[in-house]
Amino acid sequence: MRERLPAKAWQTLPCRTTPEGEDVPGRFAFVRVVATHPVRTNCLPPRFEWLIIEWPPGEEAPTDYWLSNLPEETSLERLARLARLRWTIELDYRQLKGELGLDHYEGRSYLGFHHHTALVTCAHAFLTLERLCPTAQRPA
Repeated sequence: MRERLPAKAWQTLPCRTTPEGEDVPGRFAFVRVVATHPVRTNCLPPRFEWLIIEWPPGEEAPTDYWLSNLPEETSLERLARLARLRWTIELDYRQLKGELGLDHYEGRSYLGFHHHTALVTCAHAFLTLERLCPTAQRPA
């Protein structure tokens, strides 16, 4: 990868924000690519996508890769932030399953499953709002 992309292709952009409101930078390259499978196999017109590559300073090689079908005019900072958002989503999913019991439903009815899912979602929304509230009481 180092040999194929020039040094100017790599940009340091803010990719996430800490709870204190500080931007955390990351080093990224953004390349427009074509998904070849639909073109070659199904004779469909080319579909351009973003290939987003993260290569943190000090690493020997890039550490993360993402594909995005967002439009070409999407800002590079937005692409970087959305790519790194996956970690936040993963943490939320772990909380939903581990702490809130999303995977504990054992009933057999469609309605029962949706009631369970709705209650878990409400609990997660409440905890998220509490976590984001600057005046909420915190344990010592």
